[in-house]
Amino acid sequence: MSAFICFLGLANGAGPYLKKAMEVLSISKKELLINEEIRDKEVRLVGENSEQLGILPLAKAMQIATEKNLDLVKIAPQAVPPVCRIMDYGKHKFEQAKREKEARKNQKTVDIKEVRLSLNIDTHDFDTKLKNALKFLKNGDKVKVSIRFRGREMAHPEHGTQIMKRFAEACEEYGAVDRLPKLEGRSMVMFVSSKQPVK
Repeated sequence: MSAFICFLGLANGAGPYLKKAMEVLSISKKELLINEEIRDKEVRLVGENSEQLGILPLAKAMQIATEKNLDLVKIAPQAVPPVCRIMDYGKHKFEQAKREKEARKNQKTVDIKEVRLSLNIDTHDFDTKLKNALKFLKNGDKVKVSIRFRGREMAHPEHGTQIMKRFAEACEEYGAVDRLPKLEGRSMVMFVSSKQPVK
């Protein structure tokens, strides 16, 4: 795929720019250098238990890692001399992937749920909408509350503000107003954030 993109770019005279972009892309995807990939003359060596082993020639550092049946991994290439650590790189990669997977699993995305009200909403309808909003807030979601103004209703935005205020007060236990009621075209919009801790 990237070869095809390069061909298209070169055909359109974008060669130098595309080449640079591909280089940046490959650098950002680069893993840590290990074992024979390391080309420095000397390195600052850190042992498998984080003990400082001093500045050593690369060959000596490689020998120590090989004797322990472990990998030599360049962990701080920008340091002078670069810092290398002796570790089981395969195990390190496996544990890192496991931690990332666990972090993704524990991450809860906050959804925005919408509740639509009207200026002449009756008590029963108001209570139903409120019940839905409270369910969303208890679940940790954000609620967008909106009122659509029809025809001459636009002449009385204050009625919409009163309904929004009443709704916000009813949600007080589980939600806090994130954004005060604001007219956007023919709609009044308010956002209520959950007070529940994100699980």
